[in-house]
Amino acid sequence: MTSPLKCLIDDDDRYQKSFNLYLERSGEHQCMRDFIHNTLPDILSSVGNGKSQLNVIGVGSGEGNIDLEMLSQLCQKHPGVLVDNEVVDPSSQQLDKYKVMVGQKPDLEHIKFTWNKMTASEFEEQWRQKNITKKADFIHMLHMLYFVKDPGATVSFFQSLLDKKGKLLIALVTGDSGWGKLWGILRSHEICQCVTTADIMSLLDARGVPYQGYELQAHMDITECFTEGDQTGELLLDFLTQVLDFKRTASPELRQGVLQMLRDPQCSVETGGRVLFNGNFEVIVLNALG
Repeated sequence: MTSPLKCLIDDDDRYQKSFNLYLERSGEHQCMRDFIHNTLPDILSSVGNGKSQLNVIGVGSGEGNIDLEMLSQLCQKHPGVLVDNEVVDPSSQQLDKYKVMVGQKPDLEHIKFTWNKMTASEFEEQWRQKNITKKADFIHMLHMLYFVKDPGATVSFFQSLLDKKGKLLIALVTGDSGWGKLWGILRSHEICQCVTTADIMSLLDARGVPYQGYELQAHMDITECFTEGDQTGELLLDFLTQVLDFKRTASPELRQGVLQMLRDPQCSVETGGRVLFNGNFEVIVLNALG
């Protein structure tokens, strides 16, 4: 039976509010930046193999902060090379912010931006309909597989777009993180794909597809989630569950189950009167098929 609950992403304004609050409260972006500056350069060093132009696809790019840092590392590894960057995101708000950031950075003269206001599925459909043969040297999909119908098929499609030396970078929460434990009680409600790196790795293992994994540790302060009527807490709960207006629309039993799980040591630790949620995630890197 279809769940009466609505996915948070169906309300872009509320999604952006809860997402921005999540970024303020978590260390995710800093963890990702550390990965970009310390690990990604070696990964990107072999892409392109001396080509004069590199093709990049960012799927679920958001407002572009992390995208631009990855592009900066790519350009440093391949100085003077032209970059054709396809940006894919369904949110007008996020794309507008991305465009503003691009306009504020004068050092992007070697990068051409193509804006695609669409979902990953719509991008795939358009690519197939137009019978595009262009291959990509670097594709990144950060925390977006939760919003596609078939994560495995989406990974397969984008991996098929890689050129011989191309790399596909995927970021998702880990199965043993607080997210993984929390989503265990949300899967039956069919709100979004409660997919973790464990799920994707299992699919890749079954197909015999090699990959590299890099686990990153992050925490988020969710203390206000347990204060009745707290607006910050309600927005955080929306983001944690990916349910629109979770506090008001979920059944009493589901609300109680979620709050209990959030306070469970499997999900969070309590220190100094604050509740810190385990937001660990992992980056998976795939090579081109074949």
